[in-house]
Amino acid sequence: MAKEIVVTRKGLQDLQDELDNLKSVKRKEVADKIKVARGYGDLSENAEYDAAKEEQAFVEARIADLEAMVKSARVIDDSELNLDTVAVGMHVVIREPGCDTEEYDITGSTEADVNKGKISDESPIGKALLGHRVGDCVDVTLPSGGTIAFEVVEIRRSSL
Repeated sequence: MAKEIVVTRKGLQDLQDELDNLKSVKRKEVADKIKVARGYGDLSENAEYDAAKEEQAFVEARIADLEAMVKSARVIDDSELNLDTVAVGMHVVIREPGCDTEEYDITGSTEADVNKGKISDESPIGKALLGHRVGDCVDVTLPSGGTIAFEVVEIRRSSL
């Protein structure tokens, strides 16, 4: 059985949109590239054909991955969220002692994008923050083995 993934409604919609695009648009584009490349003759020395077949394999693998994710997705229901504790679907403001605050939306792994302030519930910081309340001091074990401490400053519903 596939691992359950936790997503927001928007996250599930993004997965479904990507899947629909790959199935309806990208598959056809790749098939057209293969058809054109076949017209160039000898397939054993045809770089365009090889590239198109590799792209086709990538697209089909991504489709399979997305189908599995959509099938095993559990959408976070806003009514499930406890506004007092950090959970997937929440926006959290944290501060390392002596530093400025940092803000993150806690998401499932498929929606994580640290450049947009979205961290996964499976990341070291996300995992460590889960279940904590405003005022809690949270020790985060880093992949390097070190630790870093944060204080939870604010928790609110994410706008995802």
